[in-house]
Amino acid sequence: MKIKPHSLSATEAAAHIAAGRLKSVQLVQSCLDRIAETDDGIHAWAHLDAEVALKQAEECDRQRQRGLATGPLHGLPVGLKDIVDTRDMPTQRGTPIFFGRQTEEDARIVELLREAGAVIMGKTVTTELAFMHASTTRNPHHPDHSPGGSSSGSAAAVAAGHVPLAVGTQTNGSVIRPASFCGTFGFKPTRGTIPRTGVLQTSKSLDQIGTFARTLEDAALLADAISAYDQRDTTSFAHARPDMRAGAIQDPPIEPDLVWFNLPFNDRLSEAAREGLDGVLEILDARVTRMDPADQLGELVAVQARIHEYEIARHLAEVFETDWDAISDTLKPVITRARKIGDAEYEDALAVKASAEAFFDDFFVDFDAIIAPAAAGEAPRFEQGTGDPIFCTLWTLAGLPCVTLPLLVGETGLPIGVQLIGPAHKDDRLLRTARWLQTHIAATAA
Repeated sequence: MKIKPHSLSATEAAAHIAAGRLKSVQLVQSCLDRIAETDDGIHAWAHLDAEVALKQAEECDRQRQRGLATGPLHGLPVGLKDIVDTRDMPTQRGTPIFFGRQTEEDARIVELLREAGAVIMGKTVTTELAFMHASTTRNPHHPDHSPGGSSSGSAAAVAAGHVPLAVGTQTNGSVIRPASFCGTFGFKPTRGTIPRTGVLQTSKSLDQIGTFARTLEDAALLADAISAYDQRDTTSFAHARPDMRAGAIQDPPIEPDLVWFNLPFNDRLSEAAREGLDGVLEILDARVTRMDPADQLGELVAVQARIHEYEIARHLAEVFETDWDAISDTLKPVITRARKIGDAEYEDALAVKASAEAFFDDFFVDFDAIIAPAAAGEAPRFEQGTGDPIFCTLWTLAGLPCVTLPLLVGETGLPIGVQLIGPAHKDDRLLRTARWLQTHIAATAA
């Protein structure tokens, strides 16, 4: 093979493994070599056991040699955000409070990954309790900059070539923003598509699972593999899920109609992000409707914060009671404020959330997708924190499928993503639109 296996996309590697041109052991070893070469400066991994990873790969190779059925991720290494429970490695949730924590059962998505043939490579670093206090992970493009949060390690590991695929979670902007900062594809399907059982719960109403990859097709491939109904998850739905990979490789029957919202917080965009997005909108021209939405749409940011803070303070109440001294000074004032949110305020916020979901159900009758920033600009410097999630807040609150494409470049040469948001439960349509946008921009730039 002319290129190193870790450089292959997941789809390419799967095809080589299926054809016998590549063994899973070779792919995993190449990824381990890449990690050994670069992770001292990135710190993407909270737990990595090379021996366990290679044993999984060897078993995948044995299965194939015996002619047994293989799954869509057969032999492919996948990184897991360190809030996803695994029975054979610790899940420490980004805090010394849970140092060495081990569970007897896998999270539901880990069961699905194993069934699909994936090699669980290890645990990627997350922020403290998957919230706002920065982790040790650095941006692979420049170590002086943040990779974003809270799925910092997952985004960085994919961007650095450590693994072709990784799992993250998003309660506000924790898949889309780090994907934008690290220059990967990030995809968060419709709320309830991917089960959350066995994943740290910070907000039962808002927590969602997403994927990182170096191609759009790969992000969809992983999302398909971990999508399923789970009656233990209150947001999981029992009806059929769309074929997301099929959407990611299809062309739309007609050019899509997009909309851009002139939101009150668009003034937070950096100059490079604003100029880049203006350029994209200029290329798309008649395909984009520019709209001044009602003021209530911008007010949803406060609604998301109220729900998130109220729920994390109560879901993790025991942790905050017994280990308060171990909580960071970044998180303490948020939890102190959250404890003062009353039940009536919380119920009102949930009612507004339901109204937002209903609004977008009707809105997408006329449009295929919303085009929006994925982040305020390129990754901030490391000491400035994990970045502003506000350009993800509305869509996460409403549970809409979101995807970011690495299309722009910032002031210092770091990547900036462009986000597309689609109608709930039509994730394949969103990914089809994303493919069209990626192809259209590339053709115009050629």
